[in-house]
Amino acid sequence: MASNTKPAFDVYIVEDRGDDQDAFWLKVGAAFPHKDKGGMNIVLQALPTNGRLVLRRFKEKEEGENKQ
Repeated sequence: MASNTKPAFDVYIVEDRGDDQDAFWLKVGAAFPHKDKGGMNIVLQALPTNGRLVLRRFKEKEEGENKQ
């Protein structure tokens, strides 16, 4: 994987915190498309304890936005 390749997706662990609170989203990695577009490499920095990972389309950070 080239270092200048942008991810197609960010990977999150999502923890439900109950009916009266929003879910907690923690970014734990990224998914990078293969050159032939036939698959993806998923790079994780942590693993979920609930077995659930969520992929969301990658968006560039705006200037001044907190980078994780």
